[in-house]
Amino acid sequence: MLTTSAITTSQVKNQRVSTILAFALLPLSGFATDIYIPSLPNMGAEMHISSIQVQLTLTLFLISYGTSQLFLGSVLDSFGRYKFSTGALMVFILASIIIAVTHNIYVIYAMRIVHGITVAMIVIAKRAYFVDVYEGAQLKHYLSMFTIIWSAGPIVAPFLGGYFQHTFGWQSNFYFLAALASIIAVLELLYSGETIRHRTAFHLKKIAAIYVEMIKATTFSLGILMLTFAYSMVIMYNMTGPFIIEHHFKFTPVVAGYCSLILGLAWMTGGFIGKALINRPFFGKLFINILVQLIVVVLMIVTAKFVNNVYVLLFFAFVIHVGAGFTYNNYFTYCLSRFPKNAGMSGGFTGGMVYVLLSLLTYVVVAVIPAKDQLNLSYSYLVFILLSVVIMLVLVGVRRKQAPAIAD
Repeated sequence: MLTTSAITTSQVKNQRVSTILAFALLPLSGFATDIYIPSLPNMGAEMHISSIQVQLTLTLFLISYGTSQLFLGSVLDSFGRYKFSTGALMVFILASIIIAVTHNIYVIYAMRIVHGITVAMIVIAKRAYFVDVYEGAQLKHYLSMFTIIWSAGPIVAPFLGGYFQHTFGWQSNFYFLAALASIIAVLELLYSGETIRHRTAFHLKKIAAIYVEMIKATTFSLGILMLTFAYSMVIMYNMTGPFIIEHHFKFTPVVAGYCSLILGLAWMTGGFIGKALINRPFFGKLFINILVQLIVVVLMIVTAKFVNNVYVLLFFAFVIHVGAGFTYNNYFTYCLSRFPKNAGMSGGFTGGMVYVLLSLLTYVVVAVIPAKDQLNLSYSYLVFILLSVVIMLVLVGVRRKQAPAIAD
């Protein structure tokens, strides 16, 4: 339910519509990341650049999206959410149009960095919106829905992108992003407003002290690593999947879009399972989940030596992505509710660290294990699953010493 302070300080013109718009903007990072995934091979061919050069457009977005979240949260906690997020929407629209009309890869690199910064500001502001406006069980309910709502991007975006690529070419993906953001920007101006309840004075020492406090919270920091490894599996597929589907298996971008749609549904399924089991023992359910992922990836490696086709790849990847979505849902709910008085900073720090770490990790793994075939993809999955196992074992050790209330 709404708190009294939220009712008296909020400048939102229509609470219900504003909440819907906040949910609508949460998948924007997924759309900005995934809608042009089926177009990656064609972008490379049309601009006469290598696959690693075109994959860098995704990596630069992830790095800028992640690093900017590390400091934008403190800005939004000090000066408010609404004006910054609305301004960021306008800049995002302009950057999308510039990408669509240019064929210069370096201009695209620059605009993808702008995309990352603006999307970070928008998403942090909208995540903080829920902490500003809701509390208690209702807040926990909404936070647990974040992963599910966010997954609409990875589900719908590559599906649409495959058809846009097939019918209009890769530029149409960015025209669509500009059009979508324009519609939401108009609705934001009509119905939304400022919601911040606790303004943090913008003093660098005080802000640094809050970040240090977050980092010292061991389970919070280790939770960020778990989020990183879970989402890295998705990004790994996004970077390599279209090349495997279109080059190795010789399918069209539309088929690559359908494959991404299926794996987006897998991530959402994991989120739903995580929400359904939210009150179950935290470590027990996550250990079972990671054990299942480990068994499945071993089977995927063994099977790839005998059967190599898109259906087998999708079957194993689907189960692994369900597990990744389950892990992400559980740890994301915990990390975002850990520091409610600094919602922008904790949300920004969580999202920022996840994206910075995974952008570097996935780029390194792609460089070492190129986007070649089903076997290479399974090895990439194995890397992140084994890292998750290590962190889980460390978390159990920390829990035995400190007995933290992770499930609360």
